[in-house]
Amino acid sequence: MNFKLISNAFAYGQSIPTKYTCHGKNISPPLEWTDPPQGCQSLVLIVDDPDAPHGWIHWVYYNIDPSIKSLNEACPKVYELKDGSCQGMTDYRDIGYSGPCPPSGTHRYFFTLYALDTLIKGHLNMTKEDLMSQISGHIIGTAQHMGTYSAR
Repeated sequence: MNFKLISNAFAYGQSIPTKYTCHGKNISPPLEWTDPPQGCQSLVLIVDDPDAPHGWIHWVYYNIDPSIKSLNEACPKVYELKDGSCQGMTDYRDIGYSGPCPPSGTHRYFFTLYALDTLIKGHLNMTKEDLMSQISGHIIGTAQHMGTYSAR
């Protein structure tokens, strides 16, 4: 299975444009992916920074319909979107995408898309930890895209 995640805003391992960071508009970048594995019931997207002390979660997005193959930039910062997908709580204690904002050095930002054989039974303010406990044993595919960003 060749499940892939890309962004036309930045190539894998390259710098995330300022527009998508705390120094710019702080909007989510556009993302696209290939068909998820057969049997996929929903997708989960987690964006994290493992280079921050204790790691840092920038986006928690779940119950994405597997027939959807992309996200436009500037995803609204609301709990439930019109298509029924949901966004959870970031480490900024906010709903929706919050872009890179490292205090020092260059950090890596991993956009990880999980294909699941189930739907998430969500609740308001769901965190990455909440999701990871629910998706354990239900991941049938993973796709990842990574960008970097340096402190100013």
